[in-house]
Amino acid sequence: MRIVVSGAAGFIGSHFCDRLLAEGHTVVGLDNFLTGAARNLAHLAEESRFGLMRLDITEPFTVDGQVDAVVNMASPASPKDYLEHPVETLAVGSVGTRRMLDLAMQKQARFLLTSTSECYGDPQVHPQVESYWGHVNPVGPRSCYDESKRFAEALTMAYHRKHGLATNIARIFNTYGPRMKLDDGRVVPAFLSQALAGRPITVFGSGSQTRSFCYVSDLVDGLYRLMLSAERGPVNLGNPREMTILEFAEHIRRLTGSHSPTEFRPLPEDDPRQRCPDIAKARATLGWEPKVTLEHGLRLTVEHFRAAAPAAAV
Repeated sequence: MRIVVSGAAGFIGSHFCDRLLAEGHTVVGLDNFLTGAARNLAHLAEESRFGLMRLDITEPFTVDGQVDAVVNMASPASPKDYLEHPVETLAVGSVGTRRMLDLAMQKQARFLLTSTSECYGDPQVHPQVESYWGHVNPVGPRSCYDESKRFAEALTMAYHRKHGLATNIARIFNTYGPRMKLDDGRVVPAFLSQALAGRPITVFGSGSQTRSFCYVSDLVDGLYRLMLSAERGPVNLGNPREMTILEFAEHIRRLTGSHSPTEFRPLPEDDPRQRCPDIAKARATLGWEPKVTLEHGLRLTVEHFRAAAPAAAV
C-alpha cells in the first residue's frame, strides 16, 4: 500500500513509519516539525519507499498519486507541548483532522486516527473501557488536547456514518521508548533524565496516582493491526499493568542505579488520578496485547537516553 502519515517525525509517528516500511509499504510522511524532530527520520534518508513533505495539515495541501491509507497522527501530545501550543493543538485536532479525512475521501482510502486515553479525562470508571464517555473538564488547561481529540473522534465517526469511509480510532495510553524527547515533560523521560543526571525525581501530588506504560513497539503493532481491521469504534491500546507514580520512580532508580531523592510538587490541575486501559476489545478484535515487559522496555529506553545525553549519564 501507499500510506500517508501525518505527524511522521513524532515519537510514535516515526516508529509507525518504520513498521509500515518493514511490512513492504510505501510511506509519504507529513510534518510541520512543531514538536516532531528531523533526527527521528534521519535513518530513512536513503529509503526509496519513504518521502517527507514539510507542511502543516491545518493549511490546504495535496498529495499526488494513489493513496491506499491515511493515518492522522499529527498533534502535540505531551502536556508541556500542548500547554505551550493550545491553539495549534485545537486546530490540528479539528481543521487538520478534517483535511486528512478529506484526503482519504478524495483518494478512496481507509483512515486511521490516533486518539488518546485523555478522552477519558480524570476517569470515574476503572479500568477505562471504550464505552465509557469520560470525565473531562472542557475549559481546563488540558482541554485543548482532550477536546481536540474528542472532536477528532466525533468527526471521524461522522465521515464514516455519512460517507461510508472505512475508519479506525485508536485510544493510545501512556507509551514510552526510544526517540522520546529528553525534555518531553511526560513521566518516563522526566524521571529517566532526572535519575541519569542525579537530580531529584519530581513527583506531583502524593505519587499515589496510577499509570500504565506500553512500550512503543507493542503500541505500533496494535496500530498496524487496527489499521487493517474492520473495527470502526474506538479501541484502547495500552498496557494494563498499572502502578503508582511512586512505584514507577522506584523502578527508574533501581534500573539506572541512581540515588536521586524524590521531590514532591503540587499536582497540576485536572491531572488524572487513575489511568489504566481495559484491552478486552483489542484482544478480541485484533488478537493484540503487549508483549514487552516494563523492565526490558525501560532498559532499551535508558540505553537510548544515555546515548542521547551521555554527559548526563551516571
